[in-house]
Amino acid sequence: MPDRVLHLEGITKRYGDFTAVDNLNFSVPRGSVCGFLGPNGAGKTTTIRIILSIYEPTSGTVEVLGHKSALEVRTRIGYLPEEKGLYKKMRARDVIAYFGQLKGLKRADAHRRALELLERYDLGEFATRKCEALSKGMQQKVQVLASIVHEPEFVILDEPFSGLDPVNQDVMEGVIRDLKKRGQTVVFSTHVMDHAERLCDHIILLARGKKVFDGTIEESKRAIPRRVSIETSSDITSLRVLPGVVDIERTGTDGQWQVTLAEGASADAVLRACFQGGIELRSFDRSEPRLRDVFLKLVGNREAREEVLA
Repeated sequence: MPDRVLHLEGITKRYGDFTAVDNLNFSVPRGSVCGFLGPNGAGKTTTIRIILSIYEPTSGTVEVLGHKSALEVRTRIGYLPEEKGLYKKMRARDVIAYFGQLKGLKRADAHRRALELLERYDLGEFATRKCEALSKGMQQKVQVLASIVHEPEFVILDEPFSGLDPVNQDVMEGVIRDLKKRGQTVVFSTHVMDHAERLCDHIILLARGKKVFDGTIEESKRAIPRRVSIETSSDITSLRVLPGVVDIERTGTDGQWQVTLAEGASADAVLRACFQGGIELRSFDRSEPRLRDVFLKLVGNREAREEVLA
């Protein structure tokens, strides 16, 4: 079997003069969790719908589970759309089982799996409750379970954390981790970097319809300079000529400084230089960059900044 479940080559989608997705190329390895990241309007949902053959691309090709169309392998795919919705008059158990039957499960197997999933994710007591009587977070969990009841190889979740409170966000993260443990491949879109940083083996970052990064979390962090924050009342002139120091910038009025390092330079070297040069430190912070810092650096527009800092 191929070691990838998804491959896009030159995917472009235009609506008149507007280009929603621009020459997109990437692959998703089998068994991985891939974050499909970007601000609202970046082209994430359009790309997902192209992957699923809901939309036709203007140009380019898609390969899903070794096939040219997701329609050929639809029973092996699970999909949670961005627009959430359930049959409100149906019971939670019956909704999940119904979607399982649509994906090819026999009726008895679909109902058994529905109950197993509801119990596993602490919804067993709500199995016979109508969807309209469930909270928004519970409804979303039911819809997620409906998308995976047939145990798909490949799961696509479009903004699965949208509208969830912190408790239910944790539950959603648990669902994604469980899918990975079972060997399933997950792609989820989001503009909230914390979820991606905790969950993803691989990320793809879009901005204005174009791919601006494709790689691991660690690789993404190399895209921005590493920085060290220090606080001292001593003269720091000696640090300015230290090998590996690119820049030193004052960040406060009481001896706060930010030291920017070259790629591969060691923060420990800065600390040693402080001790050896008689620089008395009140604080020294060499925290690693976060994915949100990468997002702001690579996307770099006002809308992205407002989203990631919200």
